[in-house]
Amino acid sequence: MAAAAIDELKSQGGGFTVLRYTVPGIKDLPAACKILFDEEKCDLVLALGMVGRQPVDKDCALVADTGLQMVQVQAGKHVLGVMVHEDEAKDDAELAHLFDRRTREHAVNAYDLLFRPEALRKRAGTGQREGFADAGPVRVK
Repeated sequence: MAAAAIDELKSQGGGFTVLRYTVPGIKDLPAACKILFDEEKCDLVLALGMVGRQPVDKDCALVADTGLQMVQVQAGKHVLGVMVHEDEAKDDAELAHLFDRRTREHAVNAYDLLFRPEALRKRAGTGQREGFADAGPVRVK
């Protein structure tokens, strides 16, 4: 996931430095984000992780996401949580595709938050879905 994020960020343009901070599991992501904000003075963090198929894995993902939200509020900076759940895909090939696509789409969002906020405004309300086909905008008849 990190390689895909870095590759996609580089394809968007420059103006940033990438710092990697690897943790043993998704519940450790919030602490890593806080460290990156406080000690490394990062402007934004992409928190990448895989969630297993078991119910306990879903619980861990919820705990991790809650922690990521807390860090965002404390830091006043964006943390883009990029979680891929194993059970989102029917096989390993689809899972690999999902890892790559979701990560790359979130990397574009990260770049846009920092350098092209008008691009985010243009996509607002268009039903974007990172990793899968976009839902499209809601049509009112």
